Amino acid sequence: MDAKLISKKELLDATGISYGQLYRWKRKQLIPEEWFIRKSAFTGQETFFPRELILSRIHKILNMKDDLSLDELADKLAGPMNDVELSKKQLIRRGILSNSVVQRWIVPGGDERVYAFGELLYFYAADTLLRTGKVGLKDAERLLALLREHYPGCKDQACDLIVMSRSGALSFGLISANAEIRFDEEVKVTARVAMTGLIEQLTGKLA
Repeated sequence: MDAKLISKKELLDATGISYGQLYRWKRKQLIPEEWFIRKSAFTGQETFFPRELILSRIHKILNMKDDLSLDELADKLAGPMNDVELSKKQLIRRGILSNSVVQRWIVPGGDERVYAFGELLYFYAADTLLRTGKVGLKDAERLLALLREHYPGCKDQACDLIVMSRSGALSFGLISANAEIRFDEEVKVTARVAMTGLIEQLTGKLA
């Protein structure tokens, strides 16, 4: 089984929640529909989840459910912080982006410019891949261009960002989170990152 996924049974055992709680939270939209992934297993069709995302989300729900109603929780977990606007000084002070990203892309905007959540997400995605060493600054420029042009079309579904290498040259793409993708032997997928995971991480840093 894919190490990035966790089965429903494993999830319930690991968190101590019940089947009823899990699906009640789904109905209340505390857990996104697209995180319920149906896959073939030796016992037939089973439900799996993105391991890190679901464990983080359930931890948050368990920590907050005694203080908030499920409807209030749903509002709090409802996705990107659309009203967020941060200046360069705030980004630097809070350490949300690495110095290399700030110096290359934030500084030219000047001290007075503010950055909304959507723009910060693109920088954060580039920063995340730069930190792995699998992407250089010049390639990150093309990554940012891809996200600005095509990610708005993914807002109604969960998308993964993929990094592909062929003969040493990198390419980038966005695909549905549940989609399986296969290439010929000359193409290697060097990274696959869930955009929903980046949104969760960035939201946590901004909270």
